Amino acid sequence: MQQMTLQNIADQNDYVCFRIGEQDYCIDIEVVREIRGWTPATVLPHAPDHVTGVINLRGSVVAVVDLAARLAIGKTCPTPRHVVIIVALENQIVGLLADVVSDIMGIDEAAMQPVPDIAAEGAGAFITKVIALDDGRMLRKLDLAAVLPGKDQEAA
Repeated sequence: MQQMTLQNIADQNDYVCFRIGEQDYCIDIEVVREIRGWTPATVLPHAPDHVTGVINLRGSVVAVVDLAARLAIGKTCPTPRHVVIIVALENQIVGLLADVVSDIMGIDEAAMQPVPDIAAEGAGAFITKVIALDDGRMLRKLDLAAVLPGKDQEAA
């Protein structure tokens, strides 16, 4: 067993890991405000396809982004088993619809590898790094700035 040193801990950041379909993703825990069960969203006319609608979060209206639709891997048909990950990026608070939160994991920055050039054209728009896990799975680190709706889409 590897002994954990203060240097090892300093090189790690914590990430919230979640699943969309059969794929594993993560985001920095620093941007996560809370994780809540699915609540039916109010649909907004003319909203982008990946915006499921809006929910009431303690008196604030928060847009919910269907990550599967946004990442072009299908549209989610939410059930009570789905989760909404509430994130804050700059001054924007948004809910991210995912199948399940699977883990909170400390990941060493050295374990993060760039998206291969041949795959980076499409995937690189939303994925910044790829992490190979010990169990054989691949974890994709999302670029929330690219995933979240732009200010021009919020008015939709």
